[in-house]
This record gives sequence, structure tokens and C-alpha cells, in this order.
Amino acid sequence: MIRWKQANMGFTDFGLDYGNPDFVKYAQSYGANGYRVESADSLIPLLDHCVSNPGVHVIDCPVDYSDNDRILNIDLRARSAAV
Repeated sequence: MIRWKQANMGFTDFGLDYGNPDFVKYAQSYGANGYRVESADSLIPLLDHCVSNPGVHVIDCPVDYSDNDRILNIDLRARSAAV
């Protein structure tokens, strides 16, 4: 969202090129069970597994935010202007 704010305010893209840690390995390094969701279809079975088994479970669930900029900054602005 910071990148979108910078772009929409006319600022250059600066200081935002970093990635997330490997949350699965990070969880495991603390003794927790780490999982990464690879598809929407695999989420429910993974949640069932975590609820059914004791221990601490961390689920890395990546989200594709590619449509957010269009929805929040273009579509919403157009709908608001139409009211």
C-alpha cells in the first residue's frame, strides 16, 4: 500500500524493494509447525489439520494484491464521483 500511496501522490518508488522472510522456516526455528498455503483449495484441509493436531501452527498465506490499486484508487474514486 505504501508503494501505491507514493505513486498516487506523485512520489518516486523508493525504499520498498524487500521481501518477506520464509515464515515456514521462521516458525520451525521456534519449534512451531510451519505451513505455506499453495492454493485456495488447500486452505480448509490445512486448517482442519492444524485444529486437529496439538501444538503451535503458523500458516503462511500469500495474498495477491495486484487488483487493490485499481479497486481502491480508480474504481472507488469513479464511484464516489458519480454519487
